[in-house]
Amino acid sequence: MNRTIARLEERSNEGSVAHGNNQFDFDFIVIGSGFGGSVSAHRLVEKGYRVAVMEMGRRWTPDNLPRTSWSIHRWFWRPELGLRGFFNMRFFRHVTILHGCAVGGGSITYASTLLPPPEKVWETGSWRGLADWKAEMPRHYEIAARMLGVTENKILGPADHLLKKVAAKVGFGHTFYRSKVGIFQAAEGEEGGKTFPDPFFGGEGPQRTTCIQCGGCMMGCRHGAKNTLDLGYLYLAEKYGARVFPETRVVNVKPMGGMGDGSAGYEVCTVKSTAWIHSQSGRFTCRGVVFAASSLGTTELLFQLKEKGSLTDISKQLGKHVRTNSESLIGVRLPGFPEDVSQGIAIGSGIYIDEHTHIEAVRYPAGSDVMGLLTTVLTDGRPGPLRIALWLRNLVGSLLRHPFKTLHLLRPWRWAREFVILLCMQSLDGHIEMRWQRRWFWPFRKFLVTHGDKVPTYIPQANQFAQKFAQVAGGTAMSMVPEILFNVPSTAHCIGGCVIADSSGRGVVDSRHRVFNYKNMYICDGSVVAANLGVNPSLTITALAERAMSFIPPAAETDWNDAASSVLHASSDASETAEPAGSKRSNIACSPCSHKRLV
Repeated sequence: MNRTIARLEERSNEGSVAHGNNQFDFDFIVIGSGFGGSVSAHRLVEKGYRVAVMEMGRRWTPDNLPRTSWSIHRWFWRPELGLRGFFNMRFFRHVTILHGCAVGGGSITYASTLLPPPEKVWETGSWRGLADWKAEMPRHYEIAARMLGVTENKILGPADHLLKKVAAKVGFGHTFYRSKVGIFQAAEGEEGGKTFPDPFFGGEGPQRTTCIQCGGCMMGCRHGAKNTLDLGYLYLAEKYGARVFPETRVVNVKPMGGMGDGSAGYEVCTVKSTAWIHSQSGRFTCRGVVFAASSLGTTELLFQLKEKGSLTDISKQLGKHVRTNSESLIGVRLPGFPEDVSQGIAIGSGIYIDEHTHIEAVRYPAGSDVMGLLTTVLTDGRPGPLRIALWLRNLVGSLLRHPFKTLHLLRPWRWAREFVILLCMQSLDGHIEMRWQRRWFWPFRKFLVTHGDKVPTYIPQANQFAQKFAQVAGGTAMSMVPEILFNVPSTAHCIGGCVIADSSGRGVVDSRHRVFNYKNMYICDGSVVAANLGVNPSLTITALAERAMSFIPPAAETDWNDAASSVLHASSDASETAEPAGSKRSNIACSPCSHKRLV
């Protein structure tokens, strides 16, 4: 304990030297509290910096989370409509993007699936050759996995058993895997629902309760089993001095002191995100900024700041190389099935049906049936008018032949108990572009719009597997209405838009996540990912943020002159040599006792 106190005093003395006369409100302001933002806040506080986190969403607890998706006002995030939840859907011409908005970012609503991508992703895209990624990334993945409590899923629900059975029937049984998840699970042979002191951070974190297999991960875990960021990275960051400002939307970031490159610091302006009348504007100053508002959020904010004249030198590559994991949502409804298929964890297992394509079994908790309004009978065919015509023919034919059965399939009630969602993802590369433009129907302001080739919504292999699944399980294969009518896929895995590259002519940040043309400015979220991962990206975003923060020196040793490099040669031990001697980077992966307590 005495050594702990001594370390804290040492960090406090270091900090007072680094901060000088405290002419800035904070050393760093982190915009967003998702995976990249929470990692950044935690690691920066650990290095002795004064950190603020600006989060547009609300803070959630087990007491105020919705029980089902029918609590629309507590599930959906559309504050201008009075909806102040944590889940949002943004509709574009090429894709519908599903994302979270909360203190803890997407971790509140994500399925807690944490998978590393295949090594080949480091050999493609604009980040290729900028570092020895294959040598560097494993240790950052290891740290991220420990911090997020990644473990193999022990809880196989009815949907997982069905997936395994069907995979064996069609010859893919050997590819079946239990998901790697960030969920606190009971020991073998024990029931869930038991509460324990912090099992992850040596007693520095909150108490936790083992999973009860309710399937409610994506509705926000009300039982303390899911390793959300507000119980991990962000919890530790706040505990040791970071200040989190919930319901706070950043509207401007501009360099101070007449220095356009930000070398004299930044002014960050905010408004209350949930206010209808009084915006409750705020102004904060800092030496450095970390954009971590998600791929969509960061890209949109930087477009706005570029247009305002605040950050005019952001690369013209902004908004390019946006990827979606090439996803398709299909499923099987099982009326009369003897078991409740909503039981288990949100994504408990998966299979590979070829080298590029894998399918995961997904579920919502019992009672969360809103998504059932978007499902319809399975329809094959190439996207376009012919597929719509085929869908209408199939639907009308089904209603005429089996009216009661068809209406039962289409009704939302009991949907979660009877529906196995099959999430199909492909690692084949493809991308679209986000632009900041006026729309013909509303020329008074600019919006984020998409351009490029259509992302495939029809994956024949996935439809074929859904049909086999339905035959084996005794159900009916189904599609998503928006994918058929509008040829628009849905994705919860939007990445890219501010990709890593060797220069501003090819990307927005360098391999250390530093924004080209600015000093002490970084981006740490999914927008920097420069290749299609083909798996859920949360673990990779976390590992990349860990790597980015490893290059930032302790507060007492910084000269506040960190600028992007146009050419950075690969080095397998770059992140070790980048940290100055004396850095006490923790590895709780670090001991939390070494964190500086800020006041």
